[in-house]
Amino acid sequence: QVRFVESGGGLVQAGGSLRLSCAVSGHTFSNGAMGWFRQAPGQEREIVAAINWSDGGTYYADSVKGRFTISRDNSKNTGYLQMTGLEPDDTANYYCAVRPWRSYTTSADDYLHWGQGTQVTVSS
Repeated sequence: QVRFVESGGGLVQAGGSLRLSCAVSGHTFSNGAMGWFRQAPGQEREIVAAINWSDGGTYYADSVKGRFTISRDNSKNTGYLQMTGLEPDDTANYYCAVRPWRSYTTSADDYLHWGQGTQVTVSS
């Protein structure tokens, strides 16, 4: 059974930073990818960033390019999302997700396992 421990969310002022972590157990990454998605109230879930576990290739949504950085630590089976220059529009519940095979995609439907989510709130 794949289990997630997500952490790092919280309340921050605009311009501030947070680092989200997603530790995965029950699944050993050899290939595949991790994605970070977010969902605000009344809005659809959207991809924020994704990373290939093997070659480290990354994807960023246009709205977060230059502000967010996705990374992974293979030895810890953990992914990270470093968020800087946070804006009120970044307020959402953030989820990490695992796609066990092939490279990242931008569709939530392609990710098989999902974390429980962590809330990020950015005040103006």
